[in-house]
Amino acid sequence: MSVHDHGVLGIDTHKLTHVAVVLDGLGRHQATLTFAASDAGAAELLTWSRRFGSPLTAGVEGTGSYGYQLTRALQAAGLSVFEVNRPDRANRRRKGKSDPVDAEAAARSVLAGQATAVPKNREGAVEALRALTIARNSAVKATTTASHQIKALLVGADQQLRDQVIVQSLLQIATRCSELAPIDGQHAALASLGRRWLQLHQEVLQLDTMIRALIRRTAPDLIRRPGIGIHTAAQLLITAGGNPERLHSDAAFAALCGVSPVQASSGQTHRHRLNRGGDRAANNALWTIANNRMIHDQRTRDFAERRRSTGDTLRVLKRYIARETFAIIRAALETTGDLQQAA
Repeated sequence: MSVHDHGVLGIDTHKLTHVAVVLDGLGRHQATLTFAASDAGAAELLTWSRRFGSPLTAGVEGTGSYGYQLTRALQAAGLSVFEVNRPDRANRRRKGKSDPVDAEAAARSVLAGQATAVPKNREGAVEALRALTIARNSAVKATTTASHQIKALLVGADQQLRDQVIVQSLLQIATRCSELAPIDGQHAALASLGRRWLQLHQEVLQLDTMIRALIRRTAPDLIRRPGIGIHTAAQLLITAGGNPERLHSDAAFAALCGVSPVQASSGQTHRHRLNRGGDRAANNALWTIANNRMIHDQRTRDFAERRRSTGDTLRVLKRYIARETFAIIRAALETTGDLQQAA
C-alpha cells in the first residue's frame, strides 16, 4: 500500500445523499460524513474534510452519474479525483454492504493505487453531442415502434384499406395513414400512428442536422476519414470525453472501446483475445466503420487480406481504427478546448 502525505476521501454517491469516509495516509479510519447531494452538500464536505488535513485525493463512485456534479466541485477546489469502480463482489459477500463500507473501500482503492482512472469531462461540445445522441436514439426507437404497429394493424385490415395505404416507402405509408378519416377504430389508430411517425421522423432529421453541424465544428477531420459518419463520429467523441488527455495513449482508447488484446494464456498455450469489456456503444461504432470500409474502401480490403494471410481475424481491424481515430479526436478536442479558453 502506497503512503500518502495527506488523507484520502472515499465517497459513495446516491441520488439524494452521499457518504464520505476519510482515511489518513496509513489507511486508518478518521471519520464518516453523510451530506446532501447538492452544491451546499459539496461545500459542507470540503469544509468538513479540511479538519483532517485537507485531503488532496478523492476516490468517487459514479463519477458519470450521481457523482458527476460532486466530482466537478472537488476538482474545482483543487482535489485530485479518481473514478472508483464498484466494490469487488467477493469482498462484498465477505464484509457485507453499506454506504460507509463502500465509501471506505473507495478510499482504500485510491490508497492502494488501484483507482487511477481520471473522471470523464462531459462539458462543452462532447456533452452537447451526448444529449443530442440520447434524444435521437429515443426518437429512432419510437419511430421503429410506430412503424411496426402500423404494419401490424395493416395485416388484419381489409383489402381495400391495404391497397390504399401500402406502398414501398415507410414515409409514404405514414403519410397516407395520417390522412385517413377516423370512420372507425382501426382508421383512427392508423391515422394517429401515421401522424406520430411523421412527427418523430421530423425530430430525427432535425437532430441529425444539429449533430452534423456540431461534428463539423468540433472534429471535421474525423468525418473525412473513410467509413466514418456523423453518428459513429459522435459516439467515439462521447466515449473519449471532453478531456481525452486522461487517456495516455491510443492503446488506452482501444481498451476503452473494448478492442484491445488481452492475455489468454495458460500452460503451454500462449495467445491473446479481444477485450470483451469497454464501451459497447463505441465498440459497435468501430464495427460499423470497419464494415463500411470493407465494402467501400479498397485500401482497407487489401489490408484485411494481408492480415488474414497471417492468421489474424477481421476483428483486429477495429483496434487499428480505434488507434487511428484517437489521434484525430484528441487533436480536435484539444483545439476546441483552447478556443473555448481563449474566448
